[in-house]
Amino acid sequence: MSDAGTDGPGTRDAAWFMRIGEGHFPALLGIEISEVGDRSVHASMAVHDRLLAPNGFLHAGAVVTLADTAAGYGCVAHLPAGAKNFTAIELKSNFLGTAHAGRITAHATAAHLGRTTQVWDLAVRGEDARTIALFRCTQLIVR
Repeated sequence: MSDAGTDGPGTRDAAWFMRIGEGHFPALLGIEISEVGDRSVHASMAVHDRLLAPNGFLHAGAVVTLADTAAGYGCVAHLPAGAKNFTAIELKSNFLGTAHAGRITAHATAAHLGRTTQVWDLAVRGEDARTIALFRCTQLIVR
């Protein structure tokens, strides 16, 4: 996403993020971006055996990757004028449950869209709408 902020307004929609993710880690895990809105991003991922830890639970790293991807794409979609890119500087997570099958979804919402940092809050839920994890991600804006 080098120089991600140089695209024109409106070009960073869900389809654009799916294209730039091709061949990268989000695509490897099967992350799909379904919506990029005003101060929000919706993403999902199918749960399958390769994403489970040896104990049979969904691997925390897979859940973190879904959340981090949604927050990162949200940041790129909302970069301020003059910004070239971003980097995550903090990610907090609280795990409240797990999933063994189906799809998990992440809904990212901007808590702060500043000139030097952005903060995104996320909830990851299973198909039954139970919250699996809560996240807060802070990104540094690169100029």
